[in-house]
Amino acid sequence: MADMSQGRSNVPQGGSQAAATQTISGSKGLEFAEPLIFEMGKEGRTGVDLPDVEVSNDRLNGMRRAAPVGLPGLSEPQVVRHYTRLSQKNYGIDSGFYPLGSCTMKHNPRINEKIARLKGLGDLHPLQPTSTAQGALELIDTLATWIKTLCGMPAVAMSPAAGAHGELCGMMAIKAALEARGEADTRKRVLVPESAHGTNPATAAACGFSVDSIPATERGRVDIEAFKAKLGPDVAGIMLTNPNTCGLFENDVIEIADAIHEAGGYFYCDGANFNAIVGRVRPGDLGIDCMHLNLHKTFSTPHGGGGPGAGPVVLSEALAPFAPVPYVIHDADGYKMVEHKADSDAQPFGRLKGNHGQMGVFIRSLAFMLSHGSDGLKQASTDAVLNANYLRVKLQDVMSVSFDGMCMHEVLMDDSFLKDTGVTTLDFAKAMIDEGFHPMTMYFPLVVHGALLMEPTESESKETLDLYIETLRGLTAKAKAGEAQAFKDAPVLTPRRRLDETAAARKPILRWTPPEDAA
Repeated sequence: MADMSQGRSNVPQGGSQAAATQTISGSKGLEFAEPLIFEMGKEGRTGVDLPDVEVSNDRLNGMRRAAPVGLPGLSEPQVVRHYTRLSQKNYGIDSGFYPLGSCTMKHNPRINEKIARLKGLGDLHPLQPTSTAQGALELIDTLATWIKTLCGMPAVAMSPAAGAHGELCGMMAIKAALEARGEADTRKRVLVPESAHGTNPATAAACGFSVDSIPATERGRVDIEAFKAKLGPDVAGIMLTNPNTCGLFENDVIEIADAIHEAGGYFYCDGANFNAIVGRVRPGDLGIDCMHLNLHKTFSTPHGGGGPGAGPVVLSEALAPFAPVPYVIHDADGYKMVEHKADSDAQPFGRLKGNHGQMGVFIRSLAFMLSHGSDGLKQASTDAVLNANYLRVKLQDVMSVSFDGMCMHEVLMDDSFLKDTGVTTLDFAKAMIDEGFHPMTMYFPLVVHGALLMEPTESESKETLDLYIETLRGLTAKAKAGEAQAFKDAPVLTPRRRLDETAAARKPILRWTPPEDAA
């Protein structure tokens, strides 16, 4: 790698001791030692000083707070600096490469944010009259049309709030269809591949189904013969991820669809990995009955904080009548929202969410679709697959790729390349943090030992991928050279060192407690 230091040594003076340098303040250059905001607060200190207000008509019915709320007292500069410094300790997609497999941490284009903040869109309220929100309803309908077109499906439920919520929607639609057929009491078993995301069996169980696991072949795909052997009159359906969580396309998907339909069941597909096939394969053409989409994964809306999210569910002709309310319709008089089962011409199974989806996510997703166009979306999925296979080929001689042949948008490694080194998958991931990379997904899927699941997405340049490859190759060489202790110590260059994860899980500190000697 070229020396970019312009004549200066890029090795810190003092060698490895530089990382352990102690300062008087506790800060290290621009890496500040920042206390908790509660530790900084002083009674009587404030950023804005307002006069006390006399309340003559107390309408809180005796629930007025009797003691101070206990918020910290700080000046405005203290607050600004505190949160600025905390933001500098975060790692996000705008600061570096985020190779989390099965998460699709792709770039969020700034045009998405610009559109989402347009006057008239950024200040919408979900309870305002539909006559005043015709543009919003048209936007939802347009996005729904794009989704149906990309998936080759006749209907879509837009209300689910996230992927797992979309799973629930799809399985509830299947249950409603079985009830309409009079078979809900007899078809209680759902087939789930062993490589499935953990939410799949949990969702099936939440809907009252029993879960029957399907093994995988040595090629990392569903064992088609084992699957067929489990079919019977009590089978409600199958929950399959395609491309699957091993980063592989299920080549027998059409045969699986035909077999489950012949047995009288339905085909639910987990669309978490749709980013690998957008514009190249339409799920409807594969015989799929319902599939959720993670808009934050495939169509570039922000991750984080458990929301906001959106998990629309596309539905086949067989399941379309059971889509939940609310949903948008339009006629010569404009756009309307069907809010109640009684107002529907179909057989909706009910309502999943108070309001209709997540508008901010809808706006960003449609902006992504319109700015890329159908050709751009196809190019994005193509590049995502290309980048994953570039990692696979460049690393396969030093790391252990779990399955032979081309992968889709992510490549799965196991920990056999670390055998006899004393270094675990977790140790390896911690060392990556010191190198400036967020670790890949670890220990998932469970079908391989010590899994390292990497997804580069279409967003990353070749230069970024080359540096990542160089780093992983270098770390692998260090592990095989017997430098296990360096991995056990990592990370050493971060604001916080490695946690005692067992103690953190069993004895978490969830709130700040004032010191006993505090006044």
